[in-house]
Amino acid sequence: MSQVFSEETHRNLLARIPHCTGREITDWLRTVEDGPALFRFEEKVSWLRHEHNLAYGHAKAIVHEYDLRRAARKLL
Repeated sequence: MSQVFSEETHRNLLARIPHCTGREITDWLRTVEDGPALFRFEEKVSWLRHEHNLAYGHAKAIVHEYDLRRAARKLL
């Protein structure tokens, strides 16, 4: 898992994504979950950017949030 941004920057980006993309974060997280089985962080970011026409920062924030939540599920 890659630390991409400061926690504050990450939260600010997440808050803006629904406004910028028209889709909620939970929708984007499902998109990553249902997407191709890519292992590397940058591969997932690249896939989101090219497949869904996302800005680089938004794609990184989505993948980072996905990785954080996936790691939290493994701890439970």
